[in-house]
Amino acid sequence: MKTTQRQDAATFRNLAGKRKIREIIVHCSATPEGREVRATDIRRWHTRDRGFSDIGYHFVVSIDGTVETGRPLHRSGAHCLGHNRHSVGICYVGGLNRHFKSADTRTAKQRATLERLITTLKQAFPEAIVYGHRDFARKDCPCFNAHAEYN
Repeated sequence: MKTTQRQDAATFRNLAGKRKIREIIVHCSATPEGREVRATDIRRWHTRDRGFSDIGYHFVVSIDGTVETGRPLHRSGAHCLGHNRHSVGICYVGGLNRHFKSADTRTAKQRATLERLITTLKQAFPEAIVYGHRDFARKDCPCFNAHAEYN
């Protein structure tokens, strides 16, 4: 697993290969604020506990703002039923307060990183619209209105 360097739009387009990206879907890890989770942890949850072949998300944004790559962009994700084929999945670490209730727990560094990552992805895939997982499922995820914030 690699941490992405400041990749540009052309790199993302090339990495996606022939996939037509129409949606960027933001998720949270549904873990309490302050608890760091790495992409390797989520990969283990997805493969061991859910039977996936790999982590479901393409990117994971850690509490410190680090972006870790997950599933390769040329492969469909496993993060949003009915939308995986034409989407990119991004997960930020957090989404629950210390009482395990849904909350927007993004740190300042996560907010800045998400903004940069989504901006670059939108440059790579200009037709893509940003959504939160909650726009397609009966969940609070990502615990804020990603569609309003990023479009």
